Amino acid sequence: MEQAQLVDEYGYVKDGKVFLSGYLGYPDRQIGEVKRTEQEALDYFKNRFAIAENKAHQLEQEIEEAQNKGSYLTKLVQLRKKLLSFDAIGNFVPLLERLDALEKVLVELIHNNQLKNLEIKRALLAEAEAIADSTEWKETADLLQEVKTKWIKTGPVDREQDATIEERFQATLDGFFQRRRDFFNEQNKIIQERIDKYDKIIEQVEKAVRTIIYAERSRPINVANGTSERSAYNREGGYTPRPHPVSPEERYTRALNEGYQLVRTLNNEWREVGEIPLKRSGKLLKRFRKATKTIFDKYNLARGIEPKVRIDPRVEQQMKMADEAEKLAKAEDITVAAERAKTLLNQWKEIKIPFKLVDKAVSERFRSACDKIFELNYLARVISRKYPAFELKSKSEQLRTKIREMEYLVRREKSDLSLAMSNMEPTGYNEEADKMAMNKINTQKRKIAMKEVILTEFQKELSTLD
Repeated sequence: MEQAQLVDEYGYVKDGKVFLSGYLGYPDRQIGEVKRTEQEALDYFKNRFAIAENKAHQLEQEIEEAQNKGSYLTKLVQLRKKLLSFDAIGNFVPLLERLDALEKVLVELIHNNQLKNLEIKRALLAEAEAIADSTEWKETADLLQEVKTKWIKTGPVDREQDATIEERFQATLDGFFQRRRDFFNEQNKIIQERIDKYDKIIEQVEKAVRTIIYAERSRPINVANGTSERSAYNREGGYTPRPHPVSPEERYTRALNEGYQLVRTLNNEWREVGEIPLKRSGKLLKRFRKATKTIFDKYNLARGIEPKVRIDPRVEQQMKMADEAEKLAKAEDITVAAERAKTLLNQWKEIKIPFKLVDKAVSERFRSACDKIFELNYLARVISRKYPAFELKSKSEQLRTKIREMEYLVRREKSDLSLAMSNMEPTGYNEEADKMAMNKINTQKRKIAMKEVILTEFQKELSTLD
């Protein structure tokens, strides 16, 4: 049995071993052993050849359907290598030739893509180099990040070109971002120096405040005469008067004068220090103003000076508008008052005041007055439509009618508000829409609150008539 031979077109069995016949210059190769019979062993390895055919066919199909065909070159080369050592009996030559032909196609395709990629990367490199010397740090950084994203998405180039162009591109980016780091490091250094100057100025003012407070506490409650005459023993045999020491009152006055002059000097120094980040400057300015205000307040009090509070002209204008709106809310002709209130509202919107200078109390007064005018005007329109002979009624009857109608309006709007709130569901993905819906709810609440205020006023007025 062991000496028998069984020969196939592409393989054979000899001495209990299965061999694949040589091809394409490769020698015969043992691929297995006979387990049971020679024919079964031969058939087994002939059937395994279908696996090799399927692998080759599957790869060809994947490449055909793929958009980025060049990415399959490595997989193809690996499959070809596996087929050369694959244990099966069959005609491997056509499979290898198909893979070789496909490899040539992929190599050519990759070469053409690399040439296109090289053109794209050269253009991106030129774009980066053109803006890399800019000092518009934020805008340029954003542009370079966009260029870098395009660069990363662009495929590889030929290895001979790759190292050179990658190095130039990276050097361009590194150069810009290093200059930006150096710039901001220098800016941070300058800012820190300015902060240190601000701190030093504040420390001087706060020290002056402590000196004034200490001198103030040393003053007697009732000072009849702040000086006292003291004597010292004279070696010649007697006592001689000593000079009058500085009284607590004089010490306090001196501390006030020195502190006042110091603050005036430091105020000028403060303005010359330079800008720092807003968040930090706000905290420092608050400390500085608190300390200087203490000195100015005590200085003015000691000299009987009543300082004039400077009001921003825009705030002053709003105060006048709030006063006018409150007068309009009491006007007899509410229709005319409502037209004037609309004009005031438009003028109010045109006044641009920095947030930190806004007087919230004035704003609230103006808004409440306008709300009241518009609610009264709406009530007047309702009454004129429903009660043509309203003016002929007595004062008390008119008030009862107003109360009745206002109570109805309050109930109706509360019902509408309840429905709106139950239907309002935050979207979670549209913050602007959620904000608009919430603003509408708040406006409805404000209108209801003003109606209730007016209703209370009507009821109080009616109680004085009954």
